[in-house]
Amino acid sequence: MPDTRLTLALESGAASLPAAGRLAVFDAPAEADLSALPKARVQIVQGFAPDHHAWEERGWDVVVEPEGDFAGAVVFTPRAKLAARAMVAQALELTSGGPVIVDGPKAHGIDSLHKAARRTGAEVSAAFAKAHGKLFSVQADPELFAHWIAEGAILLDGRYRTTPGVFSADGVDPGSALLVRALPRGLRGRVADLGAGWGFLAGEALAANPDIAEMHLVEADYVSLLCASAGVQDTRARLHWADVARFVPDAPFDHVLMNPPFHTGRAPDPALGRAFLAAAARMLAPHGSAFIVANRHLPYERDLVSLFGEVQEIGDDPGYKIIRAARPRRAARGGRLAGGGKIA
Repeated sequence: MPDTRLTLALESGAASLPAAGRLAVFDAPAEADLSALPKARVQIVQGFAPDHHAWEERGWDVVVEPEGDFAGAVVFTPRAKLAARAMVAQALELTSGGPVIVDGPKAHGIDSLHKAARRTGAEVSAAFAKAHGKLFSVQADPELFAHWIAEGAILLDGRYRTTPGVFSADGVDPGSALLVRALPRGLRGRVADLGAGWGFLAGEALAANPDIAEMHLVEADYVSLLCASAGVQDTRARLHWADVARFVPDAPFDHVLMNPPFHTGRAPDPALGRAFLAAAARMLAPHGSAFIVANRHLPYERDLVSLFGEVQEIGDDPGYKIIRAARPRRAARGGRLAGGGKIA
């Protein structure tokens, strides 16, 4: 169901944007209602590939980084507090002080963001509350918010770079670390890291396996991919900004590595993980294998048996399991599910 909070606020006069000039819209999810905005004047800044392509297909001007100056802006807040603050600060800079409309659900910390904006001494409107979220406007000297621009963090002896808002920004995800320890030595040929994030799995696999010919990092989040580009300094790395479910490699892979996502915002969405499993089976060569880490409670085995001829748990700890799936079924490689199979 579309989130209509922005439209209701603009139509009721609870918020307003300039009548002339370009408008930037940051991080609008594909389901957002932008019907109250003048489409010809709007540039959507969206780095998440599925949402980016959804807006593009509807005919909107969509970019991964803002281009030029703007008369006003709208920020749809991400979950990460530091990322949301940085986005508001950037919007104020690009608009020379606003107005900037900030819109977010309560689950994304919109209340604390509103209070923090007021503490800067800026001109901040009262909150417009609707549909489990709030919206407010800011007009201020951008310098008041300069400290909201977050610096990227350097991890693992300076090798990997992360930034607020990317998955596991504060350190290596325990599941990914477990998968790296469970990977067999001697991987070779064409390998893919699906949902590569800031590049830990790909980087560690490349370092341990000199016979890998190519490592393809497929990631939907543009900022994460920029981090991976900085952290995985290996000539065998190939980076792809793409939705894993829609990505089509130029040739099949010999191996696939993945720590598939299973949340949309804060809501569990098992279909995300299943889409990754199906994508792996589709992209692998007939002899290929996939190495998957998953939270122990996720019932991926049933889907894997439909997609692969061999499914085996090769490692675990109290929170995670490592699964090796091999011999993708012909129907799965053609994009359909096949029946049968056993779990070793």
